[in-house]
Amino acid sequence: MDAVMKGISLVIGAYAAIFWRLVAGAAIMTPLFAFSGQRLPSARVLRIHAIRSVVIAVMAIAFFWGIVRVPLAEAIALTFIAPLIALALAAVFLHEKIGTRSILGSLLGLAGVGIILAGQLGAPHRPDSALGMIAILTSAVFYAVNLVIARHQAQQAGPIEIAFFQNWIILGLFALPAPWLLVMPAPGQWWLVVLAAGLAIVSLLLLSWAYARAEAQVLLTVEYTAFIWAALMGWLFFREPLTLLTIGGTLLIVAGCVMAARSKPGIAEPEVEPALS
Repeated sequence: MDAVMKGISLVIGAYAAIFWRLVAGAAIMTPLFAFSGQRLPSARVLRIHAIRSVVIAVMAIAFFWGIVRVPLAEAIALTFIAPLIALALAAVFLHEKIGTRSILGSLLGLAGVGIILAGQLGAPHRPDSALGMIAILTSAVFYAVNLVIARHQAQQAGPIEIAFFQNWIILGLFALPAPWLLVMPAPGQWWLVVLAAGLAIVSLLLLSWAYARAEAQVLLTVEYTAFIWAALMGWLFFREPLTLLTIGGTLLIVAGCVMAARSKPGIAEPEVEPALS
């Protein structure tokens, strides 16, 4: 999805790419929500949907604006500070006990990220790539908050409900500056918009299902595998080089994921409000 969105954003800009993806996503999720027999959420759960949607709105525009200016693999590597931030947030707000293996796995993954970034030093970049990196790091902070909220949200609502309200709330936020910023995709680009929306919805449904069943500390560390796909997509679609340092860093990232996966986390029990049971 990131690779598809980068391709669209390079042509019409990050804002327009996100806006039209949300339009397509809302069009997909509305009939799914309507025909799945979903009940309207309580005010408390709706507030959780709204809070996470605001966080994701900031995260998305910062990230997709950034990846236009930074190679995809490098951008994903920068976002890997998010799991470390989210591990701390999970301990504070979700009262999860962070295991030693999860901490060591995250640090091992972060070491891999450091090797990858070291390999990027001296490589050719766009003049505004530094701003792109700042935007991606900003996105990573919001992404960490989003991951922790996602854990709590997934215990209160099902994947279809989450995807439905998230698409519509964020679309409402992005519609506010539409008269000044909106650009229409070319006729041959609409299938990419629909593809991006479909990929975003599938990933959101899968993540919502996962966060309802496993502790955040393990799922956050598995986020490191995103780099493997980013490096592959960047090389295939944007001719972004894949170096030996990048491969070495990726191996450390995978090792960190394996270490965290062996921490034997507990299975999460859903937190169901009496009014929703």
